[in-house]
Amino acid sequence: MTQKITQTCLGKVYLVGAGPGDPGLMTLKGKTLLEYADVVVYDALVSPPILDMIGENAIKIDAGKRRGRHSKLQAETTEILIEKARQYPVVVRLKGGDPFVFGRGGEEMEDLVKAGIPVEVVPGITSGIAAPAYAGIPLTHRGYSSSVTFVTGHEAAGKYRPEVNWTAIAQGSETIVIYMGVHNLSNIVTALQEGGLTTETPIALVRWGTRPEQEQLIGTLATIIEQVETTNFEAPAIAIIGQVVELNSRLVGYGGVGE
Repeated sequence: MTQKITQTCLGKVYLVGAGPGDPGLMTLKGKTLLEYADVVVYDALVSPPILDMIGENAIKIDAGKRRGRHSKLQAETTEILIEKARQYPVVVRLKGGDPFVFGRGGEEMEDLVKAGIPVEVVPGITSGIAAPAYAGIPLTHRGYSSSVTFVTGHEAAGKYRPEVNWTAIAQGSETIVIYMGVHNLSNIVTALQEGGLTTETPIALVRWGTRPEQEQLIGTLATIIEQVETTNFEAPAIAIIGQVVELNSRLVGYGGVGE
């Protein structure tokens, strides 16, 4: 039975990465915390099988954010975490992927630390690594790529700098992995070409990576926008750009990859 603790006895908040969706990729530490948590505050992209790991007596709070459908504002979510940590011993903030990779985990931890709340981070497998792997696309390969850049395709208003330097990314990395970029893909593709990438540069979009419903779209910078429009390809998806995408046709379907 879940027990409240006194206001003077603080609980602890665990920022737990749920991984990309496949429950087999959830860490043992994260799974154990879900089983024993008093409160779980979870995101929209956490898959149902992972939510099923939450103990039956835990208080479950949906704090999911999807484009155009924000369940709670970020400030509200932080306030909930602070409030619950002052009432219960074990509070889990369950985030898709890894808390510190485009997951706002750093911002939440800053606010919790300022409020005097003990915090521990439990890393998760980020979709930028897992989705390409399940699609048969190695991000590095001695014959294709020795560098990888992870970048967000969806920037917050009023952030510390006005925009991603796509020219520097185009010229400085052999493999580019873009999170949350489907809605802004046309502008990103144009910026990368202006930065020096050719129209024949391969690109892959992987939607719902590692889940049973995973699907992918393979093309080039010249064709991908029309392909997205023709197939009604939608978020959430990871974009992988670079010559490593060519390996998909050789690796997918073998050894469990892409099956």
